[in-house]
Amino acid sequence: MDLRFGDSKPTDDERAAVDGLLGPPGSSWEGADRSDADLRWARGGRAARDRRDLLLPGLHAINDRIGWISEGALDYLCRRLTVPPAEAYGVATFYALFSVRPRPATVLHVCTDLACAAAGAGGLCAGAEERLGPGSGVSVQRSPCLGLCERAPAALAVKAGDPVRTAVAAPATVRDAVLAASAPDSAPEEPSAAAAVPQCGDPSLTLLRRVGVVDPASLDDYRAHGGYTALRRAFALGPAGVIREVTDSGLAGRGGAAFPTGRKWQATAAQPDRPHYLVCNADESEPGTFKDRVLMEGDPYALVEAMTVAAYATGAHKGYLYLRGEYPRAQRRLEHALAQARARGFLGEDVLGTGYAFDIEIRRGAGAYICGEETALFNSIEGYRGEPRSKPPFPVEKGLFGKPTVENNVETLVNVLPILTMGAPAYAAIGTGASTGPKLFCVSGSVARPGVYELPFGATLGELLELAGVRAGLRAVLLGGAAGGFVRADELDIPLTFEGTREAGTTLGSGVVMAFDGTVPLPRLLLRIAEFFRDESCGQCVPCRVGTVRQEEALHRIAERSGAAAAGDVALLREVGRTMRDASICGLGQTAWNAVESAIDRLGAYE
Repeated sequence: MDLRFGDSKPTDDERAAVDGLLGPPGSSWEGADRSDADLRWARGGRAARDRRDLLLPGLHAINDRIGWISEGALDYLCRRLTVPPAEAYGVATFYALFSVRPRPATVLHVCTDLACAAAGAGGLCAGAEERLGPGSGVSVQRSPCLGLCERAPAALAVKAGDPVRTAVAAPATVRDAVLAASAPDSAPEEPSAAAAVPQCGDPSLTLLRRVGVVDPASLDDYRAHGGYTALRRAFALGPAGVIREVTDSGLAGRGGAAFPTGRKWQATAAQPDRPHYLVCNADESEPGTFKDRVLMEGDPYALVEAMTVAAYATGAHKGYLYLRGEYPRAQRRLEHALAQARARGFLGEDVLGTGYAFDIEIRRGAGAYICGEETALFNSIEGYRGEPRSKPPFPVEKGLFGKPTVENNVETLVNVLPILTMGAPAYAAIGTGASTGPKLFCVSGSVARPGVYELPFGATLGELLELAGVRAGLRAVLLGGAAGGFVRADELDIPLTFEGTREAGTTLGSGVVMAFDGTVPLPRLLLRIAEFFRDESCGQCVPCRVGTVRQEEALHRIAERSGAAAAGDVALLREVGRTMRDASICGLGQTAWNAVESAIDRLGAYE
């Protein structure tokens, strides 16, 4: 593709897709028909540059309408936003859901990650590719985790058009996947979010108590079940009072880093630079993670309320909800919830008549695991490649658009509601002294009842697997997803707390618990993890860019060798792994070796 403005012209549909987002062009500088006035001066350049953050939504608009992004379409979008085509091309090619080469209007994404691979995704892919061959009008793509691990194997069909149509097949047979791709409107309706919650209806639940009980489309039903009680108490306490409650509760981030939420909020609120921003990280892309999807689909108003509380406490008036591009149903539910909240005065210029102004904008991701890292997420929203930034400065000082920003994931934010309704002491009494409150766990793999489980911190791994109905012949459990670590089947007494897993030499991560029995080939599983990190590395830093490739190459060689020959590659793996852990810029490279190391040391994977 020519990386300068060229002579390629957008089609009428491509132009309509961009204009539908940005409005009609104001001058020939933006792509309108040329006039004499335009030859005298350039108008609107500064204003257009201020809209750089609309690059990602613009790429989505084109990709949704056409199915791919042509040179003419990209050129037109660049003119509208005054973005250099080389930079826009770099952004468009960064994301897995976009294509800058012609492809059919319908794409069938078939998950080949850990849970789906163990459930037969390889056969599903082969069958779909055979049935949907050349001439079918469908492109079959092998995809990383789609966040549907409780219904593995999974497939997502996306049919471009106005509007774009999607269909999910999970658990999918070849017939289901072909039907979803061929006729998305005729595909079977997805199970409700409650189907992913085996404890649904249990009155002792805190975070999941409304999922499957409340109509996710009804604001009145949400309010009838305690909705917006927390926000009213927040207004009564004031920003400092809310932060004090969250701090006293001991709430730690649920995304994996476990940073104290109250400290993060306090640090952001104290910054004199304005404006402040709130970002909800709903881009859960860790293989095996789907809890945030279940919350957003089953209780969307809770997230809207929690974001409003967090913004009020930290002095933000604009919030961004960065949502996984592979979650179309969550997007529809949240868009409806936001519209209802605005119409009823729960969002907007005067929230609940208090004079506080706050609104939320959804920004869709486009298939990049690295955007789960907070600074990479900021770059993505701003219209740049989703590459992590060096820290310091930290986001609480200079985050989104260079302003103080608080970033939390969905589960962390939703925990704020019970903190305010029951009070910090009561919340802190749940769990343990160092890991307070309830925790959501995503259980999948070799269990009878996969799904999202809510337990107080301190329950053991064995107790959780007993609830899920672990199958006979358990060989290993992966905690924390691809970035986590394996434990043996005789280590089920590990307490599920931040400190308990740390003492056991593993990690809790975001709450992924994947069980594997003896039918799952461990070397193939490790190779898939290595492939995942190689694909998802942004390539910005050498240790990760090179190390993830070398790790995969070594695992390929080990699979073909044994004895002394394999021992040399294991030693190389350790050296590469240590280098990635010590020298990578962000958590992706720092954790890319964890699962392989634990499989070698705890499971004897290559003995």
